[in-house]
Amino acid sequence: MRVAVVHNRDTSGVINVFGMQNRERYNPKTVERVASALEKGGHTVRVLEGNMHLADQLVDFMPRVVSGERPGMVFNMAYGIQGVSRYTHIPAMLEMLGVPYVGSGPQAHGLALDKVVAKMVFDANGLPTARFWNFASADQQFDDLEFPVIVKPKMEAVSYGITIVDNWDDLREAVGAIIDEFGQHVLVEQFIEGREFGVGLLGNGDPEVLPIVEIDFGGDAAAIQTVDDKLQAPRGKICPPDLSEDQAQGIREVTKRAFSSLDLFDFARVDYRMDAAGELYILEINSMASLGSTGTYVHAAQTAGYDFDQLINRMLDVASVRYFGDAHEEESERARMPTARRRPLSVRVRSYMRSQAANVDEMLQQLVDLPSPATDPDQVNAAADWFSRKLELVGLRETVHPFVRLGNARFFSNHDGDEHDVLLLGHIDTPAALRFRRFQHEGRRVYGTGVLDGKGGLVVGLAALRALRHSRALRRLRVGFLVTTDATEDGRNGAALVRQYAERSGAVLGLQGGDEDGSFFGSRSGRATYRVSASFPTGTRELAPDRAVRTFVSRLLDTQRLANENVRIAVTRIDVDAPFEHLPETATATITVRFNESASWPDLEQAVRAALTRRTSGMRMTVHGGLRRPPLERTATREALIANAERLASSINVPTKAAHRWGSTNVGFVPDNIAAIDGLGPVGAERASTDEHIYRGSLTERAALLALLIDAHRGAGSSRPSQAVEASAEPSSDTHATE
Repeated sequence: MRVAVVHNRDTSGVINVFGMQNRERYNPKTVERVASALEKGGHTVRVLEGNMHLADQLVDFMPRVVSGERPGMVFNMAYGIQGVSRYTHIPAMLEMLGVPYVGSGPQAHGLALDKVVAKMVFDANGLPTARFWNFASADQQFDDLEFPVIVKPKMEAVSYGITIVDNWDDLREAVGAIIDEFGQHVLVEQFIEGREFGVGLLGNGDPEVLPIVEIDFGGDAAAIQTVDDKLQAPRGKICPPDLSEDQAQGIREVTKRAFSSLDLFDFARVDYRMDAAGELYILEINSMASLGSTGTYVHAAQTAGYDFDQLINRMLDVASVRYFGDAHEEESERARMPTARRRPLSVRVRSYMRSQAANVDEMLQQLVDLPSPATDPDQVNAAADWFSRKLELVGLRETVHPFVRLGNARFFSNHDGDEHDVLLLGHIDTPAALRFRRFQHEGRRVYGTGVLDGKGGLVVGLAALRALRHSRALRRLRVGFLVTTDATEDGRNGAALVRQYAERSGAVLGLQGGDEDGSFFGSRSGRATYRVSASFPTGTRELAPDRAVRTFVSRLLDTQRLANENVRIAVTRIDVDAPFEHLPETATATITVRFNESASWPDLEQAVRAALTRRTSGMRMTVHGGLRRPPLERTATREALIANAERLASSINVPTKAAHRWGSTNVGFVPDNIAAIDGLGPVGAERASTDEHIYRGSLTERAALLALLIDAHRGAGSSRPSQAVEASAEPSSDTHATE
């Protein structure tokens, strides 16, 4: 399942700053621990900020259940950024978007966070809670108020602002201070001297009540938990506490009733005080019980027998059952991580890619912002030098293939042998005629020249190799990586290199970008281009000037009659210089033919040339050009590779399928007896245009898929031994992508 862990770290993701600002947020280490636990549970995880950009990122990441895809969910750890009822903001957004999530709904969070309203609900349901008063200003007077009382903001957590007072002067001062600091009403509650307990719940319907935890006050009945206690020096915990079975059972029953009274879901924690006489009072219910390692909820779960990973996955499961039924829980249990000590490669790769998402973005930005038009060898070589330095850090060595008019092609390898398990194939050149566009984020889209077809794929390949290296899997593989510099120039120089290295490889994985529906390419069309020119012999009047142009265009359009389900023919350019009422002085055109079957090409080319050069009185046609790139065809050898790619994608919840692409790339030069596919780069649209873009999240998803696909071909090359040249030590964090 795809699971987005949503939390709040950055508070700048709002249009304007106003109202109550949230002080409550998770430690990033806890967020990472939750994400890691879910990955160990077999899920594909992405960590997202719960801000105004969340909707765009979820549109990119979440599967479409209505289209038959497996469902995804949000594991909500977001406390909100600002304003009233901040716990409700992310759940409300998710419900609007139609995204299932772990935890309670907006209404329940709103009731639970508002301590005054929650106590009113408890009273109405006959649940024990201390007497309370709601202060809207410091000068309010309540004749029935009895001291001592505890004073707290009515819509905060983590014990922010709480204090105990025993006279009216101190009470008014405390109320005024809270109103000034927090901008909200104040809950004044009868202070109950005695013991304090926290009781967690997990589940729905008849939820599991976790073991009761007592806060260790060292026998001080007047003690409370302060914000410093919770965040800096947590109090000790007693679990199980010294309670009679009747007392413990009574607490468990009240806990379930309190959970039900606010219509909470999945998990929560109820806090209590018990006085010297054994009377129980609900303090509050926390609808987003902390998952911090020192918190009461995690402590209780561990006492119940859950380790942290099991707890997090159980929370996801109970929410999944609520949305999708028991069948989903059974499927989830079957998908649980094996009990072996070492995590599967898929989990390690996904965990690494998630942690490196920002670095991958940064690498792509750096490469895209290096212009590399195909006809400027200096700029192409500068961009290729940058990429070479990155691959050197992964342990790949470079062989340069110089070309005079174009940039130098580069081949990289992590071993000394001639045979490769896998050959990665990409290119660094961009169309020479295309106006350069720098790297640019717009919501979930990333724009830039070459970001989809070219540079995006190179970064996906680099990220996949880094993940394999981090997972200690790269040393077992013999990987080749060919980067050409003429893909936008029909591959006329790189064709021989592609054939040369492909013939020595177990499989070839092309890094062109995939389609925006997630497809990669099991087959691609071949391409031929013809330059057609017409001449009109002087001294002849067999064609009138206007008829001459019509005849020329008609002859071009005649070629389209050869099109069928495997052939597409288009006139892509026409230039006619025809002085007024005179025969054209020049008439030229460009015709592009795309075809899917190599065997049919000789007859097709003959038919195209025959149609163009058919004798016409008064006009002579000349044809130059021909085949530029052959097609990538689906063969029996390639079907196995396609099936493996689809299987691995499904195993890590990356939606993709094999498709046919009506467009040629250098992967067409791979010999037919070699397994090959293309389109494993990031997914996007508007190829080779100023609006070319990818979807940001696809970078790490495709990198994870590519890493697993590379590893799956271990030993696919010749059994001839080779010595790895991978460096002995790996950078520990990869926190910066710049050199």
